[in-house]
Formats: sequence, structure tokens, C-alpha cells
Amino acid sequence: MIAEECVYSTWTHFQLQRKVDEMTRHIGIDLHRNCFTACTRAENGRGYVREWRMEDLDRFVRSLRQTDELAVETTGNTRLFCEKVAEHVAKVVVVNSAQFKLISHSVKKTDANDAELLSRYLSQGLLPEVRMKDKTHAQLASLTQTRDKLVKLRTILKNKINNMLSAHGINLQREALSSDRQLQSVLELPFAPMETIELKVLVGQIRSLNESIHTLEDAIQKEGEKLTGHKNLTSIKGIGPTSASILLSVIGDVDDFADEGKLASYFGIVPRVHNSNETERSGRITKRGSKLGRTALVQCSLVAKRYSRYLSDYYERIKSRRGGGKAIIALARKFLGIIYQTLKNNWIFEDFPNFVLAK
Repeated sequence: MIAEECVYSTWTHFQLQRKVDEMTRHIGIDLHRNCFTACTRAENGRGYVREWRMEDLDRFVRSLRQTDELAVETTGNTRLFCEKVAEHVAKVVVVNSAQFKLISHSVKKTDANDAELLSRYLSQGLLPEVRMKDKTHAQLASLTQTRDKLVKLRTILKNKINNMLSAHGINLQREALSSDRQLQSVLELPFAPMETIELKVLVGQIRSLNESIHTLEDAIQKEGEKLTGHKNLTSIKGIGPTSASILLSVIGDVDDFADEGKLASYFGIVPRVHNSNETERSGRITKRGSKLGRTALVQCSLVAKRYSRYLSDYYERIKSRRGGGKAIIALARKFLGIIYQTLKNNWIFEDFPNFVLAK
């Protein structure tokens, strides 16, 4: 009799433990460089908070269950964290805190409160999820972003030189400082000693930036050519190798987007819509997503319309009714639709202006 009671007790404990293991826990993570705060919320709504050091991440992983769902904010080490935990939980949701206003505008800004908010809204399926691209696209995106920062810094230094020359009545053309010979000619101008020193430093920095930008562009073009879709995009008149790499680094896997409207929303070139009672009004574009991607898209679309009668006529038609600024955005939106269909259908153009596909 005692033996039977022991067996029954063991079986009951096993069944209870099994039910506990099958329960879905929702875990919110407030992630920092050296530590993170985890708030674990059970199905009954009760939760507890614990702080962890990053060196204890493996121990945290061992405490996870396959039925757990986890939400973490985007930071510099989010990818590292996700790669560690993804295999040990049912779902990982990466959250953009800028879009999740409850965290970014919270009056109680503590790690524990942020983690608790993430776990609570994760359990209700209300978190704005960020799309995580694969490592290759992410690394290429990082290269293009670094190049963009260096190009902007170089422009600032060139503007400084132009301002110095303008003070002496010397007005250069817009691209006059693009070559090394033109930079050298600036150094040969007769200026005061202090101005000469300043010009030498500025020219030296521009030359260094030119070399760094060239190195990055070579790497971007080389790695971009390996991506699926690169040959497709470069067959479109108006998209060069570097621009194709930038666009693909932003898009990632085109199959992630159900239609071209979803891709346009991802690029942030769809209008804001305001609904109130029976009134509906469209405003300016959302400008969400990658600013670098939008810039590359607009530049490529303006070049493409020089060759494509279809795009040129569309641009002029919108411009005549709504003005140049809105026509450019509309053109970029139309061009993005062409990019989407090209990648989705694996098109390669033999003659893009006439929409003739290669056999």
C-alpha cells in the first residue's frame, strides 16, 4: 500500500511538473552592454525580475524552456543575445524602443520597469517587432552606413574650405574639390600662415577620407555582388553596383514582404493616414526605416527616369498636378515597385527602358 502511494505521488509530481514545463512564460529583457534585466511573467500573470551579468548569459540560457517567448530591445549586442537564446525558446521578438512609446516616453524609466512592460505586452501580442536580417545583409548594411558617415564628414570639410576661399573672393565649382589635383591646387594659393596651416589639415583629412571611402566602396561592391538579386538590380538602368548593394542591404530577403506596399512601408515612403469619424486625410511620408535606403532609392529613380520614357512621363504628370517634391516621392515609390517585382520574379533586363527581359 505504501509502495502504491509512493508511485502515485511520483506520477502526480511528474504530471504537475510536465504541465509547468508546458506553460508559456513571457520574458522581457532590458539589455545593456555588460548586463541585462529579465522579467519573467507566467500564464497566471505573476512575474519576477532578476538582473544578470553578460558573462552569466550561458547560465541564463540554461534556465529557459522551449515554450518560453522572449522580447528584447534593439541595442548593439542584440544579435549576439538573440543567437544565444533563439534555439532554447519558442519565439524571440526584437523590439524597436523608438516605436514602442511606452518605454521611450515612460515616466518611470528603470531597467525593471522596461523589462516588465516588454513581458506584459509580449503576452498580449502588442509589441512592434523589428525584422532581423541575416548576418551577411547586416554586415553589408553596417559597411554602407559607415561609408555614408564618412561621405557626410568629407562634405563638411569641403564646405569649410569653400567658405575659406569664398572669404577671399574665390568661388569654386560644386565638385571642384573632388580630385587630388584640385586639392593640391588649393594648397598652392597664397594665404596667411594660419590659414595655410588650416587648409593643410583640412586637405589632409579629405585625402584620408577619400582613401577610406574608396576602400569601403570596393568592399561593398565586392560583397554586394555575392548577394541574391544584385545582378537583377544592376540590370535596371539607373542602379549601379554600389547602389544595388545599399538597396539589397536594406531589403534583405524580398520574400519577407507580402507585396510592394509592405516594402514601401518598410522604406518609409508611404503617407501618414489620419482617420477621425468620417474624415480621412493623408499627410507626409512616414520616413520610417533606413534613411540611407530612401536616399539611394530617390537618387536611383531620378537617374532611371532619364532613360525610361515610362518613368519620365509618370514624373512629369505628377509634377504638373502636385509639384516637384511630391513628384519625386511618387517616382521613388513607383521605382520601388519595379525593384520589388524584379527581385520577386527574378527578372534580369536586357533593355530596361523598353522593359525587355533577358532570355
